[in-house]
Amino acid sequence: MDLEFGGKRREPDIRRLFDMREVILDQEWLKTADNFELYYMYRDLFLSRSDGERLRDQGLRYDITIIPPHMLGCEYIKTAGHYHPNIPGGGITYPELYEVIEGEALYLLQKKDLSDVVVVNASAGDKVLVPPDYGHITINRSNKILKMANLVARDFSSLYDPIKEKAGGAYFFTKDGWIKNEHNLEPAELRRMDAPSAGKLRQLGLTKGREMYPLIKEKGRLEFLTHPEKHPDQFDGMI
Repeated sequence: MDLEFGGKRREPDIRRLFDMREVILDQEWLKTADNFELYYMYRDLFLSRSDGERLRDQGLRYDITIIPPHMLGCEYIKTAGHYHPNIPGGGITYPELYEVIEGEALYLLQKKDLSDVVVVNASAGDKVLVPPDYGHITINRSNKILKMANLVARDFSSLYDPIKEKAGGAYFFTKDGWIKNEHNLEPAELRRMDAPSAGKLRQLGLTKGREMYPLIKEKGRLEFLTHPEKHPDQFDGMI
């Protein structure tokens, strides 16, 4: 599933079922399932050479992920899930900004100690900010393709092992609703919320009807993604 972006055909990194066998709830279904393609990740995208330079100069990366609808046994299709490392010399992790371009998404956000677990319901045009110190999993709960973009600091590698070692996130979303992950210690009760309101988005310089990509042209606007320690107020009330 190639993507055209900036006048060029982009090939994806592909996540297959067996790449994330450890985090699948329905292990009985998995025993007889084929190793099919789950979702497609197009990393480090830019519309022009100058945009690519802007992103690199700001230490940012713009990606697109496409998740077709599917069931993983009794569970809705999802990403593998990951955390981010701490910023250099700091006590907080890097945040990440998501935007739903098409379809509907559930963003499951959780602290490492599971003292807070929240699911954010988002649809086309919505933006969701993953604050520092939260891991996240994206779920396509609909029968439509989910296409989403993200902006994130480019100079780190995501941490998949903490979620893999617990056999998934704190909760699984299934055809019967949310189910607690029995491999975790007792997590906080799942909080539910909609994507941030227009007022909250304004504090990030965002609006629901405007794509976030043009923000890369406003130098310093997205510094909260690379230096979150300088912008603690940006994360207030986002989840």
